[in-house]
Amino acid sequence: MYDADIVIIGAGVVGLAVAAELARPERAVYVLEKNERLGLETSSRNSGVIHAGLYYPPGSLKASLCLEGNFLLYKLCNEAGIGHRRLGKIVLAANDAEIHDLEALYKNALDSGVIGLRWLSRSDLKRLEPNVEGTAGLFSPNTGIIDAHGLVNYFAALARDRGAIIVCRTEVAGVSKVRGAIRVAFKDTQGTASIDAKVAINSAGLYSDRIAAMAGIDVDAAGYRLHYCKGQYFSVNQAKSRLLKRLIFPVPKHLGPGIGVHVVMDLDGRMRLGPDAQYVPMIDYTVADGARKAFCDSVRPFLPFIDYDDLEPESAGIRPKLQEPGGPTRDFVICNETDRGMQGLINLIGIESPGLTAAPAIARYVSHMVQQVLGN
Repeated sequence: MYDADIVIIGAGVVGLAVAAELARPERAVYVLEKNERLGLETSSRNSGVIHAGLYYPPGSLKASLCLEGNFLLYKLCNEAGIGHRRLGKIVLAANDAEIHDLEALYKNALDSGVIGLRWLSRSDLKRLEPNVEGTAGLFSPNTGIIDAHGLVNYFAALARDRGAIIVCRTEVAGVSKVRGAIRVAFKDTQGTASIDAKVAINSAGLYSDRIAAMAGIDVDAAGYRLHYCKGQYFSVNQAKSRLLKRLIFPVPKHLGPGIGVHVVMDLDGRMRLGPDAQYVPMIDYTVADGARKAFCDSVRPFLPFIDYDDLEPESAGIRPKLQEPGGPTRDFVICNETDRGMQGLINLIGIESPGLTAAPAIARYVSHMVQQVLGN
């Protein structure tokens, strides 16, 4: 009846983390990826930040899985030799008017269980980052950066070592329930075929709502409709990159689609500004040079050393957001669709930030759901 125990749709960092967690010699685990290489979309087009969990509603999946993932990710990086740095970050109140918002963020983080946070006075800020301007700050010691490509490759290698089969250039064309199995139809270089599995895991990222729709789920009624939110990055003149030692974030001012343009760094010390947040009708990775002034103006209140000519367009990514334009924030969807008549189909939808940080924790969470279906 079954061709496989588990089929995972999507080989981004989350899909591969799930594959690594679930694969074992006695299980037939397949990972299907439509692109020619692994992790080409959201997994590789982000800030590469290991988040500490400051921003997410207490009790949400984003909050709990981010905290667990933060611990697991540092442990994994140390054990496996994956490039990373625990830089720490400072969230800034640029003026007195922003202190209330910073205090609210501090309370939210504490309520979520974030540890190690420290309130910074103006003098504290100047001691840690002399080139930053601000009235107060919140220091997060457990925020860092990671080699996202290295993490993707690690999970892929571990999954393969444990027996998983990962195939690229294989695009899913249908998902249905057939005689107790989840049938996943696909197109590859050889034509069309299908595979019947006990469990199918939809980790298709930007396309995860489309996969859910293929399974007959009304994505609008279910609240699964994704909204593409583009984030652009500008690189900073290398000489200016030496003026900061840590990640610098503005205090979020409202419940918009992003948390504000901030300073991120690569492992080689290269500084970038981004991402901004703009809803777009389609996937488009171009960076608008015309956004340079807006980027410069947004960071000048707390990074006065940044000049217009210091910035160059660098890259862009797309967030798969469940939050509608102007709507309330939304949590991850991680759901076994038993109530919709699709026992064995597990949907992962809206896995945006902190998805990279949470990946190993999401994998454990999904593993428990899979055990309930397989019984082992």
